[in-house]
This record gives sequence, C-alpha cells and structure tokens, in this order.
Amino acid sequence: MSEVDVLFAALRQSADPQTVERIEDVVRHGADRELNRINVLAFAKAYHLDEEKVIAAFLHAARIGAFEMTWNVLCPGCGGVLDSGATLKTVDREAYHCALCAAGYEPTLDEMVEVTFTVSPRVRRIAAHDPDRLPSLEYYRQVFFSTGVDLPDNLEERFAHVLLEEVELEPGERALVSLQLPPQFVIIFDAVTHSAQFIDVQGLPTDERQNLSMVISQGHAPNETLTLRPGPLRLMLENHTDRRVLPNVCIAGDELHDILGHRRPFLTAKRLLTNQSFRDIYRTDTLDVDQRLKITSLTFLFTDLRGSTALYERVGDLAAFDLVRAHFRVLHEIVATEAGAVVKTIGDAVMATFPSPDRAVAAALRMREAMLQLNAERGSEDLLLKIGIHEGPCLAVNMNDRQDYFGQTVNIASRVQELAEPHVIVTTEAVVDNEQVSEILRDSGISSVSRMEELQGIAREVRIFALS
Repeated sequence: MSEVDVLFAALRQSADPQTVERIEDVVRHGADRELNRINVLAFAKAYHLDEEKVIAAFLHAARIGAFEMTWNVLCPGCGGVLDSGATLKTVDREAYHCALCAAGYEPTLDEMVEVTFTVSPRVRRIAAHDPDRLPSLEYYRQVFFSTGVDLPDNLEERFAHVLLEEVELEPGERALVSLQLPPQFVIIFDAVTHSAQFIDVQGLPTDERQNLSMVISQGHAPNETLTLRPGPLRLMLENHTDRRVLPNVCIAGDELHDILGHRRPFLTAKRLLTNQSFRDIYRTDTLDVDQRLKITSLTFLFTDLRGSTALYERVGDLAAFDLVRAHFRVLHEIVATEAGAVVKTIGDAVMATFPSPDRAVAAALRMREAMLQLNAERGSEDLLLKIGIHEGPCLAVNMNDRQDYFGQTVNIASRVQELAEPHVIVTTEAVVDNEQVSEILRDSGISSVSRMEELQGIAREVRIFALS
C-alpha cells in the first residue's frame, strides 16, 4: 500500500467518506491547477457536496499532512493576495497596502483573510510547488489572485486584448521594451513583488519617443501616477530582486475590470474560526498571545440552564450530572451542524459563535425543541434552557490559552441571555433585522415581542426581542 493510500485510508476514518472519495479522485486524476489553493466552497459546489463536510474533510487532510493549509490576506479591491502564511499568526500587520489598487487596508477576518488548501508534495507534486516556474498568467491565476476572483477559463485570450507587453526577468536582469502608448490609463505591474507604476496617457499624440525606467525590488515604494502622451515609449525594466519577476504593461480599462471583476464565495478566516471541526483540531494553536484581529460581524449565542443548582438537589448529583452532560452533547451537535462552534462552557452555560445571525437563530430553535423533547422523555421539566443572541463587531484574541473573543458585542450577548426565560429565545435588533432571520421566523410561525432594556455594564438601553 502506497503512502497516498495510507493517508486517504486514515482520512476516511475521520471525515465524510463521500467527500474523501471525491478529494482522492481529484488528487489522482485532476489537473495541477485544481490542487493548488483550493477554494473549498467552490469545490463543494462543483461536486454537489455539503460545505461543512468538505471544510471538515480538508481540515482533517491538513492535520494528517495530505494538504497544506494557507491563510491569505486579500485586497478587498482587486482580490490580490497581499500576504500569505501557514498560520493565522502571520497576519500581524496593522495595515496592508495593495500597489495595484494604490490603497491600504486594515485587516479584518470577515472578507480580507481566506483559507485555502494545497496538496502536499508528499502526496503529489504540482507545478505550483515551484511557483517561480509557472507561466506568467498561471502565476497570476494560481498565486497572485485569491480564490474569490472568478477568473475566466479563457484568461489568456481575454488578457491578450488589454496586454501591451509582458517580460520575464531573472534576478539581476534588465530588459528594454519599445511599445506604443494608447490614449488610455496604463499600468505596469509585477505580480511577484507587487511593484506598480501608473501612467495616465493623455493629450495630443506624439511621434517623439518617450523614456521611462522602472526598478523592480522588494518593498517597492508606491509611485505617483505619471502623465505621458500617446505615442512611442521606450521602457527600461530592471530586476533588483533574487527571484524571477513578471512585469507586464496593460490597459486599465473596462475590459480589464470585467476580467477581474467577477467574484465568488470563499472560505474566510471568520468562518473557519467559527467552525467546530477547526476548533477541535487546532485548539489553542491559532493566535499569538498578543494578536488582536478584527471581525466586522460575528453572531454570539449564549445558553444557560435555569435552576441547575436546584436540579442537583432534586435528583441527586449523579443523575443531574448525566442530564447536564446529555444537554451539552445535544447543544454541541446542533451548533456544529449549523456551521457554528462552541467557544467555551462555563458551569452549565455555553458560549457559541456563528458566521451569520440566521445560523444562530436556526440553532436556537433546534436547541429549544431538543430540550423540550428531552424533558418529555423524562416526564419532567428539569432542563430549562435560556438562550440569548446578539450580532456585531468583535476582536479575535488568545485568552487563557484559548482562541476567544472580546468586545461589547460579547458582553451584550451574555447580558441578553440573562434576561431570557426558559423556552423563550431573546435576541437583539441586529439579529431580527437580518433578512434571513425574518424569513426563518416567518416560515416557523415564530412571533416576537420587543422592549427596551438596560443591560448591566452597557451605557445605553438596548431593544431586545423575545421569540416564542
């Protein structure tokens, strides 16, 4: 049995067999491009698989060394990869600059950090394992642009319409290029170093040759836009790095924007941090102690059992302990199947996160039904579950050797749960205003009653909604 056979046999023990079968088929028979920086959401869609099962399968595949997981910081404008690392710990800058968009961005985990998977060389060698040998446009497709940019299959044909010149320069090489500047905005860009020079070509055409030199180096400083006239240009390009570079000169018009303007969903860092399989596999090895990463929107769900102390007194320690454990087991299962993750348990309480309010509300409704069923099976009202939900911005942090969350959103969610009565789910306006939540409540026949409440430690009154 080969090493690949052994790895996939192990993977079938921990992940969905149908998903593993599809991954193995692509590994054995797919094109190289299909195995580099895999967009797992696109993978699930292409093969009609469940997204959560695909995410879990690739996480387990990375754990056993069949795939390599990469965290890529993206430009929100062009979708280019500004930085890349093997762990989230490498996202350590206060701001990232995109030379192609001439803009800087503060990183957030919502849409600026994607997580991708590349097949390990021990399983199969692909061209992207040696990116400096990729053809120019394949480098752009497989390395520079994120998996959220839906590049056309006929990229070479489309790009030829906007390309004025392209050059491949080895370390220390220089090239002299002659070309005709059209009366349009032109960009000289190298995807390896992210060096860029903008040229605003305007005015009356000239027959007189214009000259421009561009040095390509690491840490290339942003250049101001140059103004040149339509006509001949002699361009000197010099590679001052220790790698091959791939500068090209192209027209930055509608055609280029259309080529790069199509987007598709991708696995964000936010979604992965709220994934139960990820938390189970990687546990504390996610963030450095001093990291504070922003999340624009995350949904928190808190639960607690009312009267749990009296429960221990009423039915005895052993029976109460077994019942509370059964309740935890059910809650964990529901959270995981709704794309959420349990952050921690505190006594008989649970703190969980979800990528969107609708998944949290769906989980809460299932939790309520599950507790009613457990009580019905016992012929008692022992499990009185209180549930609170809130959505908003927060910080992902490493606290007490655990990947955790910090901020006012977390505080409000916790306080809202304290206001809940058994079998009544309490949410905030941010949750019920969500379009998908409104649809869930309407389809489920759930009514809501709102009121203003003062929450401990919160300066302003908060409108809360009781769902019953």
